[in-house]
Amino acid sequence: MTTRATRSPRRRTVVALAVVLAVLAAFVVRLVDIQVVNAKEHLADSFSLGMESGRTLHGTRGKIVDTTGATLATSILLYDGVLDPMNAVKGVPKGDADPASTDPADRIPWEELAGRIGAVTGQSAADVQQIVADALAENAGSRFAYLKRSLTTEQYRRLADLDLPFLSFEQHPARTYPDGAVAGNVIGFVGSDGTPLEGIESLQDGCLAATDGKIRYQRGKDGVVIPGTEVSQPAVDGGTLQLTIDRDLQWYMQQLIAEQTQNLGADSGAILVVEVATGKIRAAAEYPTVDPNDFDAVEADDRGTRLFRYSYEPGSTFKPVTAATAIEAAGLTPLSTEVVPDREIFPNGADISDSEPHDTETMTLAGGLVNSSNVAMSKFGSQVSPEVRLEYLKKFGVGAGTALDWSGEPDGVYLPVEDWDNQTLYTTTFGQAFTVTAPQVASVYQTIANDGVRMPLSLVESCTTADGTVEKPDLPGPERVIKKETAADVSLMLENVFAQGTLAEDIAIPGYRMAGKTGTAQKVDPATGTYKDNLYYTSLVGFAPADDPKYVVLTAFDEPKKVRMSAANRPAFVKAMTQVLKHYRIMPSGSTTPLLPLTD
Repeated sequence: MTTRATRSPRRRTVVALAVVLAVLAAFVVRLVDIQVVNAKEHLADSFSLGMESGRTLHGTRGKIVDTTGATLATSILLYDGVLDPMNAVKGVPKGDADPASTDPADRIPWEELAGRIGAVTGQSAADVQQIVADALAENAGSRFAYLKRSLTTEQYRRLADLDLPFLSFEQHPARTYPDGAVAGNVIGFVGSDGTPLEGIESLQDGCLAATDGKIRYQRGKDGVVIPGTEVSQPAVDGGTLQLTIDRDLQWYMQQLIAEQTQNLGADSGAILVVEVATGKIRAAAEYPTVDPNDFDAVEADDRGTRLFRYSYEPGSTFKPVTAATAIEAAGLTPLSTEVVPDREIFPNGADISDSEPHDTETMTLAGGLVNSSNVAMSKFGSQVSPEVRLEYLKKFGVGAGTALDWSGEPDGVYLPVEDWDNQTLYTTTFGQAFTVTAPQVASVYQTIANDGVRMPLSLVESCTTADGTVEKPDLPGPERVIKKETAADVSLMLENVFAQGTLAEDIAIPGYRMAGKTGTAQKVDPATGTYKDNLYYTSLVGFAPADDPKYVVLTAFDEPKKVRMSAANRPAFVKAMTQVLKHYRIMPSGSTTPLLPLTD
């Protein structure tokens, strides 16, 4: 029988136990609430107070590919080797030795391990030991020191195979260009920190750039990650940028322009290939060029593109614009005539001369273009008012740049009509007193070849984002610049330049009708403000097949020394156009050029 005296202590024990259990239950509930139910809220609170650790998840910068999908620029993983200095100096256990043993006989000493590491990284054992010694000298409890940054995947694997617990790795993306200098001036490059510095890499960074993510977590006192505290924000990779450039054609053109530039002793050279029907640039080759993998190896001026950034007075390559203007605005035809001496002083006192002396002739408009007569083009062109002539220059792109919207690309400079002096009134008819870039000149010939319709020049096909969305560049639409009939007349005259001009034999490609024009642009000496003596920017631009135009090719040399006039461009142009026709398997023309009378 249980007495009152024995029941009372037992009751108190049960009550006390119940209280303890209730408190424990409350703690469990609260723990579940903190670590499960409201874990994210509490983590956010602790993170906001700086109570977190973490590491960056690097996104991968997007690839740049050519029009066929061949890779021009891509990202690879590099690794930063990280040492734990405090543990490194302890060495590691030998074989099956007890990991806790401190007996030197049971451990591989740090000095030996440093030699093994250095054999992989290219450092001496002393160098590796010094890294650890310096870290410990600064902080006796140091747990972090960089061994070496930007280790290759091969080095990383060899180091990982050493299985050293005090050695870890941080990975990060790096840029590489598999074809080296191919299209290097166009593609550009990024800095060691991944910042885009030049070319397409910079201009199209909105497509290519990745967004880094991050893993955040909390660590316990022993440095171990506390379970349930890890929060991940994934990285977003950059998009794939497809260019209009044809890698194989680009490679050939770069070899060609390098050879020709050096042969001529020119300061620089360039070749531009444009598809007539689309305005797409298939090759933009330059010399000197840059290998984006090692851009520091060349002078700063050679790391970008001169082709898109250099402007000049185009000279004779713009005479077809004068012809088109005279046909449309003055009602002339290719057979209209003017009496043309080799030098003429006009009523306003302007003094205009041809580059070569000749007898006074009655030239047709076609003859003026074929003979590249400054006097003839001055006479034909001045039949149109200055205001209308300037309007046509602007219609052909003078002063407006191109749709490429390249960083540093000049729009071109021209004088308003009210500022034209006596000489400018005529020099504007043969490509002086205003400036353009080589792409603007190529655009003029693309327009003529395309029945008078300008297609905006382009270098970018598309951007495919990480989620698969394909974005096309926002380009201006086709624009009619001159009538189809005018374009046909000018095209036929340009054919006759190649068929009947002084360069006819040198420029011919058997089986193909071609059209084009040379240009010898005088260069201004910045020091004097006058034209340089016997130094020119020479160019030759044309399209083929002229009866069904497919491609425009432009070659240009800055101050060639061995052949100083536009004749310097003939070998490069013929080789470049021949390669284009072969590369794209363009069928030969089925006819020959109809010859126009050059004189009356």
